[in-house]
Parts: sequence; structure tokens; C-alpha cells
Amino acid sequence: MNKREFGNNGEDIACSYLLKNGYEILERNRHFSKFCEIDIIAKYKKQIVFVEVKTRKTDSFGNPLEAITPKKLQNIKTGVFSYLQEYKIKDYRIDAIGITFYPQIQIKHLKNIA
Repeated sequence: MNKREFGNNGEDIACSYLLKNGYEILERNRHFSKFCEIDIIAKYKKQIVFVEVKTRKTDSFGNPLEAITPKKLQNIKTGVFSYLQEYKIKDYRIDAIGITFYPQIQIKHLKNIA
């Protein structure tokens, strides 16, 4: 499995998790520039939720959520603000989901990371 397939697998798991928790998936892998891609755009109740997904095989080198650097978060915000303007959305948040596969699948969901 290559890196992109591995990441897509993690995003599939994140989507399943979100669906089970009452979210509606609106879009996946929305590109705004070469620096910004939003992994999942979902709706929870009346709020739009932008989700960054980080997937790792193990947590040997730290929690996958630690890979969301301030620069990465700034790039995500740039895409989010573009989307908000395009669709005239006021109620939103940015979440992060970290997935670790081994020794067992673990999902960590951080809400409103901005």
C-alpha cells in the first residue's frame, strides 16, 4: 500500500467514524491550492465541520495529531475561509482526527482546534 492509499484508508475510517456519530459527509479532499486540501468537509447539526485527518501505522514516533503544525493549520484556515466566503457560511469549526493502526485501531477526535 503506497502513502496515498494509506492516507485514503485513514480518511475512510474517519468518515465511517463521523457518520456513526451523526455527521453528514459533504465533500472529501477539497483542494484550494497546492498548499491546502481539506480532507473532509462534514455537517453536524447546523454546523459545517472541516476535518484534517492524520494517519499513522503506530504511535512509535508520536501521536499522529502532532503532525498538524502551526503552518499546516494556517494553510487549512486559508482553505476554510475560501470555502466560507464561497458558500456564505457563518457557523463552522475545524476538527482533527488522528488514526493509529497498530497494535489496534485507535481514533482520536479533537474538536475546534483553531
